[in-house]
Amino acid sequence: MKLYHFSEEPDIKIFEPRTIYKQTDAKVWTIDEYHAPHYYFPRECPRVCVWPKEDTIEVDHEKFFGMSKTNRLVAIESGWYDRLRKGHVYKYTFDADGFELNEPNAGYYISTRTVVPVDVEIIDDLISAIIEEGIELRVTPSLLPLKERILASTVNFSMIRMRNAVQ
Repeated sequence: MKLYHFSEEPDIKIFEPRTIYKQTDAKVWTIDEYHAPHYYFPRECPRVCVWPKEDTIEVDHEKFFGMSKTNRLVAIESGWYDRLRKGHVYKYTFDADGFELNEPNAGYYISTRTVVPVDVEIIDDLISAIIEEGIELRVTPSLLPLKERILASTVNFSMIRMRNAVQ
């Protein structure tokens, strides 16, 4: 299994554990292959990622996925569209050895030791990369109405950088 870290920095040689937010333990954060496309976005871009789970009820499946043939969508705010269209990210690849699963729903893996990537590649057409994954990309003036509907539903979700969402 491979794990990934996404950055707008092109030349990170080593990843040192660090603390983020109010965490007390320093960690290197990575993501699994399924969830990796949730990071094909500018770092600070707020986004809502949605996919069904085994016990998603039919009405919720129809509500979120009924208008397309996909089972995964990512929504961003229209104020971020131009940055997404013009942006790029670097995809750092790691061997999974030394990482442990931290959050199964979101696909997060962590390491408390320094790690070295085995590869790095640029994703310079983010929109095409998202679409090629079979993900529906939604653009909306505000993520907050979608957030409220998701929280009242039975779908899986990940809400990333929501502190930057339009209020």
